Amino acid sequence: MPERAARAWWRSVRVRTTVAATVVVAVALTAAGLVVLAVLRHNLVHSAEMRAESTAQDVATQLATGTDLARLRLPDAESEPVQVVSLDRRVLAADDDLAGKPPMAEFGPYAETSDDDDDDEEDDEENEDEKPDRESLSQPTDPTAADAEFGDVRLTVDDEDGPHPFRVAALAVTIRGGQPATVYAGSSLATADSAVADARQAMLIGLPPLLAVVALVTWLVTRRALRPVEAIRRQLAEIMDGDLSRRVPEPGSRDEIGRLASTTNATLAALEESTERQRRFIADAAHELRSPIASLRTQLEVAQAHPELLEVDGLIGDTIRLEHLAADLLLLARLDAGEQPRSDRVDLTVLVREELEHRVRDRVAVRIATPKEPVAVTGSRTQLARVLGNLVDNAQRHAANTVDVAVDHAADERVVLSVTDDGPGVPPADRDRIFQRFVRLDDARSRDEGGAGLGLAIVRDVVERHGGTIHVTDGAPGARFVVTLPAAGT
Repeated sequence: MPERAARAWWRSVRVRTTVAATVVVAVALTAAGLVVLAVLRHNLVHSAEMRAESTAQDVATQLATGTDLARLRLPDAESEPVQVVSLDRRVLAADDDLAGKPPMAEFGPYAETSDDDDDDEEDDEENEDEKPDRESLSQPTDPTAADAEFGDVRLTVDDEDGPHPFRVAALAVTIRGGQPATVYAGSSLATADSAVADARQAMLIGLPPLLAVVALVTWLVTRRALRPVEAIRRQLAEIMDGDLSRRVPEPGSRDEIGRLASTTNATLAALEESTERQRRFIADAAHELRSPIASLRTQLEVAQAHPELLEVDGLIGDTIRLEHLAADLLLLARLDAGEQPRSDRVDLTVLVREELEHRVRDRVAVRIATPKEPVAVTGSRTQLARVLGNLVDNAQRHAANTVDVAVDHAADERVVLSVTDDGPGVPPADRDRIFQRFVRLDDARSRDEGGAGLGLAIVRDVVERHGGTIHVTDGAPGARFVVTLPAAGT
């Protein structure tokens, strides 16, 4: 496999998910297996310990009832070896397999006493106060009340088999004549070790097939889960190279992949709409720009051939119209790019009076109706002034005698700006369409008088980005454009 293909294969979500799941299961099973083995061995050792203690107590009971050392009933030495050891570490009684052998363990209740007995006489004299009282050691002992000591040793019971592990219990007893002794009883740990080894081997044998099953199931489940994602990816790759009207397949499930497909289709629909809108915008803009540019070129060519026919007023008019159109297109481009308005506090009363005072070429008079107190909104003063100017320009083109501009408070912490003309009005069927770009109604189709059809589109985009709305109603007579904006501070 080439290096690049190997890297791509490893980057696959399916491969990494399968490997990760297999590793996690392997670690979890290994940890669980170790815990199980530890608990199993602990229980088996504890069981052997109880057997050893029971055997030691049985022998101690026989000794307590006066049974002779030679007549003790001892269990099989191979599985439960028993020794009775004196205080000076001599084996007093044992099974035939342990006869003649030293004590099976060095610990016990009298281990320190026996060590002291093995010291020389000078040590005995120096440590006379530290030695246990022989009389106290010779007192009869109740075997059922004594506490046994435990330890692990390795014993060679049968010389042919070698040493084996045993759990040994050491119990203090008093034999006939009041002599203290220790009963050592062992219980073989071979069964425990064998059981733990068998369990460990079974786990080691079963682990690889189990991990293989986990890896296979994870691979198949991941492939099935990612199949819709791969279908979405292929479809998207084809869509981005061609037709945006196509959509990705949506699975019937309501899981994350289904929501991904639904969101992807919604995104494609918005992208298609945006692309179509941009295409229409570019075509309409090119059409609108062609007219003044062609007019300018025609007038300049005529002026070049016949300087006496140069019409300066026409050139200036076409240049101004071209300038306004370029400014409108630039503003719409910024709005489409998501430019957010400023967050300044703007007094609409002051803005309306200042902007209308600067208008000197209006065809009809403009009347203003504003309250005495400030009517403040939050936004860009420049863009709000553009809204007012475009609405008044539109009203001037259609008004017969007057244009009314009013500012007032509305309910729910809102502010209303209205512009009313006494013209023919707007038919109800066209009241939404007039806010589209490059749209002119029949009475305003003249490009010289009706504009490029961008003024109301700019008004709607700016108002919406300020959190407001705009709609058209009937005037008395004429049309009334109503802009509603949130009041400052809301």
